[in-house]
Amino acid sequence: MMLKQWEQLPDYMKNSEVRPYWEALNRKKGQLAIKRGFDLCMALLLLILLAIPMVIISILIKIDSKGPVFYRQERITINGKHFKIHKFRTMVADAERQGTAVTVHNDERVTKIGKKLRRFRLDELPQIWDVIMGDMSFVGTRPEAVKYVKAYRPEYYATLLMPAGITSEATIRYKDEEKLMDCAKNADEVYLNEILPQKMKWNLKSLQDFQIGNELLTMIRTILAVFGRNYN
Repeated sequence: MMLKQWEQLPDYMKNSEVRPYWEALNRKKGQLAIKRGFDLCMALLLLILLAIPMVIISILIKIDSKGPVFYRQERITINGKHFKIHKFRTMVADAERQGTAVTVHNDERVTKIGKKLRRFRLDELPQIWDVIMGDMSFVGTRPEAVKYVKAYRPEYYATLLMPAGITSEATIRYKDEEKLMDCAKNADEVYLNEILPQKMKWNLKSLQDFQIGNELLTMIRTILAVFGRNYN
């Protein structure tokens, strides 16, 4: 992964709040290259090892409910690039027309197999392909929907200096995000005004403290969190 020169960044990212994060990463170009190499090698290995389990999951999704196997939604990643994320579909086919872009606790749109996939984050497995393509990394800020990025505060754009991630410190600590919005009258409003700012504190801290060793620890903590470890 190559960090763009400051002058080459999109205009909306070139602000005084983003500049310190860019300077910090600019001093770590070697580690950024190692990060990309690790992502690519690990993703190719996992794609081979998980091919059969992913085929089985695809069959179960088709048996469980009507609709496509994969959920594709436009998200934002490095340097403001738009891409369509790969996820196993865990909701009914027309879920976006029935509610918000975020999921609430006991969301009726979630399918039976979808609940199980979400519990162990197996719905994220197809993002291995996004890592191979360079749109995502194993560790990094989760890719947000376009409408949420449009509402970013200036400092938040610093998270777009690196590829979006499958997991992050914010993801670990907000793994039960759906429950936090359980009683919300307006889930989008609660997410933007209450949850997103808290997640961004972790995202920006991780960006500022970027080290390969820290990212490996985040991956280990993610696995432990999936099996019940609480980091809050």
